[in-house]
Amino acid sequence: MAVDLTALVQKNDARIVFLIADGIGSIQAGPNNLTELQQARTPNLDGLAAEGECGLMDPVAPGITPGSGPGHLGLFGYEPTEFEIGRGLLSALGVAFPLKHGDVAARLNFATIDKAGNVTDRRAGRISTQENVRLIARLRAKLPRSIDGAKIFLETEAEHRAVLVLRGKGLGDRLHDTDPQATGVPPLAPKGLDKKAATTKTVGIVRKLVAQVGKILADEPRANFILARGFALSTKLPSMADRYGLRAGAIANYPMYRGVASLVGMTLLDPGDSLRENVGVAGKHWREHDFFFIHFKYTDKTGEDGDYDAKVARIEELDAAVPALRDLRPDVVVVTGDHSTPSKLKAHSWHPVPVLLWAPATIRRDAVTEWNEVACAAGGMGRLPMTLLMQLALAHAGKLAKFGA
Repeated sequence: MAVDLTALVQKNDARIVFLIADGIGSIQAGPNNLTELQQARTPNLDGLAAEGECGLMDPVAPGITPGSGPGHLGLFGYEPTEFEIGRGLLSALGVAFPLKHGDVAARLNFATIDKAGNVTDRRAGRISTQENVRLIARLRAKLPRSIDGAKIFLETEAEHRAVLVLRGKGLGDRLHDTDPQATGVPPLAPKGLDKKAATTKTVGIVRKLVAQVGKILADEPRANFILARGFALSTKLPSMADRYGLRAGAIANYPMYRGVASLVGMTLLDPGDSLRENVGVAGKHWREHDFFFIHFKYTDKTGEDGDYDAKVARIEELDAAVPALRDLRPDVVVVTGDHSTPSKLKAHSWHPVPVLLWAPATIRRDAVTEWNEVACAAGGMGRLPMTLLMQLALAHAGKLAKFGA
């Protein structure tokens, strides 16, 4: 049974840091049949693990492969199946698009299709953000400003990712993705999840838009099509200040993660160019906030690229930032991920993620001395739902009062 934390919240000066290595979890692969975490040299993370408590957590539920949105909502203590948020909304918030009530947002991928109409690259070779800006400008110049009464807005997100926002009366978000999540097959046709008028109208608009974009981009060598994911109506969630009494700050370089942080009421802090710099950003704002979300994308990106060695290198980069984080003297540090992205699978997976919780004043240490998926399976936390992580962090920070008499 879930406990209503709002009645237990008590404020103090303790500082909590969530260092989130996106897609950190994996399975055994590589030349030594080890996970990337097992293969990487991580003396600093291992030190935190030896001084803390470890375990495994399921971002949504055992056997369920989470998207990045649900994975992060679980990290922040929001039940993903209760707060089901489309990726488009997070992307729109991440680029600070001024959404209005009734707007429908979708995340777009620039993609490559061949002459037969089949997808050959779902990410158009991971084009640069600069190239994305050029393509968006080209589309804005040639697309109509509205289709069937709905205004069309296109925004660059990052690399191959972009944002579509539809604004008009009677729109809905009950649409299937057009991304087939595979290559060698054609994009999926826009299709509704139901036959309601709002869905039917929106499907028709998206079909016309996709067809026109395909004609405009037909001569592009790589990014000659778009794939749409995560249609979502504009909505709001209860803030972390309301739920936990926290003054939360978010430090993330990718717009989508800034979007999910914004959705739960975090203050978006300007990031640096590296994880080490982002730890420094937290230090600059140390007095202003008592919770920091520091996001590290590249463990996920290398996993999706199927690059085992690159993921190992990024994990070692993560480890190298830990001493600077310890120098800030936080009261509670959590290191984990929002989901697993094994490089062997080149995709998100359902495997639970390793978690370490370091809180020197209150922790009950377990026997784990290395931070990886196999060692954490024997940790004192056991295997828990990810939604309990925030609760544990608050407790160790002394921010929860006793329950009952």
